Amino acid sequence: MSRVGKKVIELPAGVTVSRDGQVVSVKGPKGELAEVLNSAMEIKIDGNQLTVERPSDSKEHRALHGLSRSLVANMVEGVTNGFEKKLEIRGIGYRAEMRGDNVLFNLGFSHPIIFIPPKSITVKAEGNTNITVSGIDKELVGHVAAKIRTFRKPEPYKGKGIRYVGEYVREKAGKTAGK
Repeated sequence: MSRVGKKVIELPAGVTVSRDGQVVSVKGPKGELAEVLNSAMEIKIDGNQLTVERPSDSKEHRALHGLSRSLVANMVEGVTNGFEKKLEIRGIGYRAEMRGDNVLFNLGFSHPIIFIPPKSITVKAEGNTNITVSGIDKELVGHVAAKIRTFRKPEPYKGKGIRYVGEYVREKAGKTAGK
């Protein structure tokens, strides 16, 4: 039995969930999200509680049960509170600054990198070294944060680059440490 799939999703005030065929739509105070779910999964709403049920105990339905519940729960969380990822830049001369809605990165290359975020995502450069990515779609927030991180991944010798706040980068010893 899926432990995640059996959990009940509490719907906060102001959040409505509707299903049209395979598309599940969630509306809330921060916006609206829609996701295509497997047609076998059933969504039942009882007052302010939502449950996702599967038709059988087949391997495929067990696999989709927890996934479907997590996708709907993330949509409910996104339209009520939103999601946020924080990144930090380490390295001498590495910095980020806002240019309107775009972000300009100076990361030690011969050219600056201008990042244009998607419309539903907000990117803020706080100070020179802190970046906050926020929005209502958890998948898109994570994707944009990962995209920004790829501009200059943290390198293992000095730890310079862009990393998530709290991310541990294991540092290697240099050539002189072996002698």
